[in-house]
Amino acid sequence: MTDGIEPLRCRLYLITPPEFSDSSLKLFSETLGSALFGGDVACLQIRLKDVPDDLVLEALDRLSPICHEHDVAIIINDQPELVLKSGCDGVHLGQTDTPYSEARAILGDDAIIGITCHNSPHLAMEAGEAGADYVAFGAFFHSNTKTRKFTADPKLLSNWQESMLVPCVAIGGITVENCQPIVKAGADFIAVSAGVWNHQESPAAAIRQFNDIFDNLVKAGNI
Repeated sequence: MTDGIEPLRCRLYLITPPEFSDSSLKLFSETLGSALFGGDVACLQIRLKDVPDDLVLEALDRLSPICHEHDVAIIINDQPELVLKSGCDGVHLGQTDTPYSEARAILGDDAIIGITCHNSPHLAMEAGEAGADYVAFGAFFHSNTKTRKFTADPKLLSNWQESMLVPCVAIGGITVENCQPIVKAGADFIAVSAGVWNHQESPAAAIRQFNDIFDNLVKAGNI
């Protein structure tokens, strides 16, 4: 994986809410700016499906400077062509999105390209062998952000770490309250959306609490 989100221990991989209006994008940019003072974050994925390209580019224009000020990589969901237009750090691909080889040809060697692999070691091995910078497994828990079509077991992460070097991202309903088994199982990154943005205290508090958990597990020798 590129230097932008190389893990030292488990790190946060944030995902935006699934939709924005002009006013909510402005509000979210303010929320993001304050949230990132809560602690270490590796990456922010702008996940806007079935919206005009102009809206994705507007989100990138607003959010990229905030992310880069905090050394947070910023990627978009699918649409490698928009990565070129915007100059953001990379793209996340689902199994029905642009094929990895095509995205890599468009973006070159330096862009981050991650791939959703659901609960399939086979898909993940194919992605890793093709050159993906990370693979994403899930869903580990029920999520109100996205319909759960696949169920992943934490053992998948442990098995992956025993045999593969490509970093893995765990996704799906992960919160401060339930993340520890996933971290202990071997997730390099925890992908979180509602678990941060809808946290009962604040997004900054959620980020701080996640990082405290990661650090404490390292100190205890559990990861």
